[in-house]
Amino acid sequence: MRGDYIKKQPAWYQAVLDHPPLPLPPKAPPPRTAYDQPTTTPQTSRPKPYDPKPVPIAYLEDKIRRQFFRDHPFEAFRPTTLVESAHIENAHPIQGKDWTRLRQRGRNPSPEDAIRFALNLHEHHNQPLAEAYKTAVAQFRALRSEHYVATTFAVMEAEYLGAVFSRGEIAHAFEKEKRGLDTFERREELDEGAIAARKRWKAVVERTEGVKEWTKGEEYVRLWKEGVRPTYAPLLTRPLTQPEELTPEQIAMSPDFVGIQRA
Repeated sequence: MRGDYIKKQPAWYQAVLDHPPLPLPPKAPPPRTAYDQPTTTPQTSRPKPYDPKPVPIAYLEDKIRRQFFRDHPFEAFRPTTLVESAHIENAHPIQGKDWTRLRQRGRNPSPEDAIRFALNLHEHHNQPLAEAYKTAVAQFRALRSEHYVATTFAVMEAEYLGAVFSRGEIAHAFEKEKRGLDTFERREELDEGAIAARKRWKAVVERTEGVKEWTKGEEYVRLWKEGVRPTYAPLLTRPLTQPEELTPEQIAMSPDFVGIQRA
């Protein structure tokens, strides 16, 4: 109206100015049904004060799911696909009051089938939740036992007829662990071989002729009394390759010099 887009006032304009609508409270939560609200027993009849915080969401399926995986923890290790398809899976045609046995969804049910069956018994067949859960778990275990027995005998029959199955990931992991344990037994041998390979020298012991055992010095004293001179210095015992004689200074500078006293 101020921009002259509308030339004539609407019929409701002056009435709204005289009686404006009540403003909504700030952060007012939208109305919710009691389907996904946690069940609580009211202790007093006084109304609760306004709290803008959102109320926690609670589904009965979550309660059944927690109890199911608490009783069957190994069901969480079964491989399942996490790839989503291009369209949403259609609901199973058997549901509601028509769903009276878990076998109606197949002979190899998943944990989610057992959880939905327990919830279906509770909502559509008016069974208590504990009784519905007990019935669903009993039928789930019975179908799993039938599937295990049938699969075991099918594998035995196939192997008898000559079928050869490839190793799975579990068998492959066990073989790798076995090879790792075998290396522990050979660790001592491998360590000794590594130590020998690191050695860069080798002691060479020259065996000399003579007495092979210790005489406690008696043999040395006997030779000393007989006047036999020791032959510890090879430089003085081996023949010279040169005709000239060694001087006493050259003998003293030799590493084989042992300090011979003159007679």
